[in-house]
Amino acid sequence: MNKTIRPLTTDDYPLFEAMDTGIDGDYIKLYFNRFASGANKLYGLFVDGKLASMGGYSIFAGRYAMLGRLRSDRRFQGKSLATELMTHVRQEASEVEGIQWVGANTEEHNQPARRVLEKIGLTSTVIQHAAIAKDVTALEHRRKVWQEVDSFERKKVWLEKVYLRDKNVFPYQCYYTFPASEALFENEQIDRWTFYENHTQNRVVIVKHDQKRTHYLHMAYPWSDFAEQEGLWETVSMAREDLEDRLGEETYVWFDVPKEEATMLPEHHPFQLNSIWVLYEAK
Repeated sequence: MNKTIRPLTTDDYPLFEAMDTGIDGDYIKLYFNRFASGANKLYGLFVDGKLASMGGYSIFAGRYAMLGRLRSDRRFQGKSLATELMTHVRQEASEVEGIQWVGANTEEHNQPARRVLEKIGLTSTVIQHAAIAKDVTALEHRRKVWQEVDSFERKKVWLEKVYLRDKNVFPYQCYYTFPASEALFENEQIDRWTFYENHTQNRVVIVKHDQKRTHYLHMAYPWSDFAEQEGLWETVSMAREDLEDRLGEETYVWFDVPKEEATMLPEHHPFQLNSIWVLYEAK
C-alpha cells in the first residue's frame, strides 16, 4: 500500500467528489474552493493514488488554528488513516507563524472524529449547545431594553473584565469558540460588535452579525443567569429585528449555551438544542 500526504488545491475537487464518505448533502461540496485557499488549508492522504482521507485547518485572528473538515472514504476505513492524516495536519498547523493555539470543534455524537482528536493529543474542554431560535420574545420579562454602549473604551473594559481576566471562552463566530485573548479583540472587530449593558451596569451582552448559510444575530453572554435577567431578551429581540430589517433577509438568534446550563432555560423556551459541540484543544 503506497501512502502519501499532500496539500489539496481547488483543482482536487473531483478527487474529493469521488470519495465515498456516506455524507448526504455535505456542505464541503459547496465550499471546497474556499476551504482549499486563503487562511484555510486542506490536506489529503492518498492510498495508491486515491484520496482516502481529507482534513485541514482554518486560521482565526492570526493566532488560532482550528482543525476540521475531516472526511474519510468508507472503502479505506479500519486502517487508522484519519489519525495519520490529522497528526500531520496538527503538526502543519502548529508550525504556521504566529499560531499559539491549536484545537478543534466537533459534534458530541461524532464519536469517530472525537476518537481521532483524542488520539492526536487533543483534550475536550467545553461542551455547549448551538441554541438557535427565530423568536425569543417568549423569554422576555416585559422590561426595558438595555443601554447600548457607545464608548469604545467602555467596550474594552467589558472584554477585559468578563473574558480576558476570567479566562473565559469567547464565541468568536458561529461554530468557532476560542479561549479569550487580545488577538480576538482587535479594534476593527470591537467597532463592528454592539454591546448592551443592563441598567445596574453589572451585565453585558454582545451581539454581532454572522452568516453560515443563514443569517444570525450571534450573541455572547457568559453568565448562567440568562433566563432571569430582566431586559436581556427584550434587548436581543430588538437587535435581531433591527439586523433583519437591515439585511432584508430572515435572521435567527444563535446563543452558545454550555451543556450543563441548558437545563436553566424555561420549559417552553424557543431554542432548538439539537446540536451539541465539543471544543478540543492541545495542552
